[in-house]
Amino acid sequence: MALKNEWNIVFVAGLFEIGWVVGLKHADSLLGWIGTVISIYVSMQLLIIASKKLPVGTTYAVFTGIGTAGTVILDIVMFDEPFSLLKISLIIVLLGGVMGLKTVSFEEKGGKE
Repeated sequence: MALKNEWNIVFVAGLFEIGWVVGLKHADSLLGWIGTVISIYVSMQLLIIASKKLPVGTTYAVFTGIGTAGTVILDIVMFDEPFSLLKISLIIVLLGGVMGLKTVSFEEKGGKE
C-alpha cells in the first residue's frame, strides 16, 4: 500500500510539472511567474520524496511522461495548438512506454502494491 502512495505523489508532481512548463511559455505577469516558480519547486520536491522509495529512473520517466502528455494536451485544448493525430498517437506510445516501465520495475522488485 505504501508504494501506491508514492506513485500518487509522482502523479501530483507530474501535474505541477505541467503547470510550470505552461507557465514558462504563458506567464506574463508577476503573479504568473510566482505561480510558475512555485510549481517548479513543488514538482521537484514531490519528485524527490517519491524517488526515495521508488526506482529513480522509472520515477523520472513517469514524471516526465505525465508532464509531456499533459502539456501537449493542455496546449491543444486551452491554447489553440493545432490538433494532430500523429501527436496524439505519439503521446499514446509515450504513455504506453511509461506504463510499461512502471510495470516492469514493479515486477522486478517482486512485491505487491
